[in-house]
Amino acid sequence: MILFCFLLDFQLNTHLSTLASIHKIYHTLHKLNLTEDIGQESHKSGNKLIIVLCCHRAMPPRKKRRPSSGEDMSAKKSRQDSVFRKQESTQIREEELFSSKRCLEWFYEYAGCDDVVGPEGMEKFCEDIGVEPENVVMLVLAWRLDAQSMGYFTLQEWLKGMSSLQCDSTESLRNSLDHLRSVLNDTTSFKLIYRYAFDFAREKDQRSLDLNTAKCMLGLLLGKTWPLFPVFNQFLEQSKYKVINKDQWCNVLEFSRTINLDLSNYDEDGAWPVMLDEFVEWYKERQIS
Repeated sequence: MILFCFLLDFQLNTHLSTLASIHKIYHTLHKLNLTEDIGQESHKSGNKLIIVLCCHRAMPPRKKRRPSSGEDMSAKKSRQDSVFRKQESTQIREEELFSSKRCLEWFYEYAGCDDVVGPEGMEKFCEDIGVEPENVVMLVLAWRLDAQSMGYFTLQEWLKGMSSLQCDSTESLRNSLDHLRSVLNDTTSFKLIYRYAFDFAREKDQRSLDLNTAKCMLGLLLGKTWPLFPVFNQFLEQSKYKVINKDQWCNVLEFSRTINLDLSNYDEDGAWPVMLDEFVEWYKERQIS
């Protein structure tokens, strides 16, 4: 009985405290002119508010809705698909990347036990990529590898050059051949390749290029683009020249680009090498006769 009275008194005090708080809030709102004269309705509202507050305190926490088995399977499949796409994308990127290991193994297919691809290995290399050794694209490739000696690719030249081309297999180089050929269409790049060809083809203990090698290289570089090349080649064959120095070599390119086919704009008093003066004189005499 005593316990019952205690609980009843506790509940009464709690309700009185709540009513006091509501009255205090109402009184404050009334001072701020935020309420109207609500008469008896205020008591009803107060009672309703007490009920709401009591219900709110007694209401258990709301549980999250568990997804159905179908939704759960759908979400799981979506996550799996996302992971698979990421793995597939990573695998594709790795396959596209240049592999130094693959490039090294590719090099030793032609070098054997040496650290240089020699004439025999070079012949097999050209056969595998489907290009004749005399094809101008091989000169462009040598230029991209910065090869120092004709007919040889060192390990360092191979790795550095093929890395810049992003080629690590026969197939990848075959796919790059059209790009290498297109480099010749760029005037600046062609001039660099032309100058490179002189040092690439000459004997390293010689400062000049022997005439036969010079004619072959000129034919490779200018034979299809300079209409006067066949005539110039005939001039070299009957001339006294046994070698061509670098100044003469570079001026032949300039001559082929700037002088008309009838040689009408050639200035004999210009700074052309004597060899080209002699060619113009020989050509004009040949035309007259």
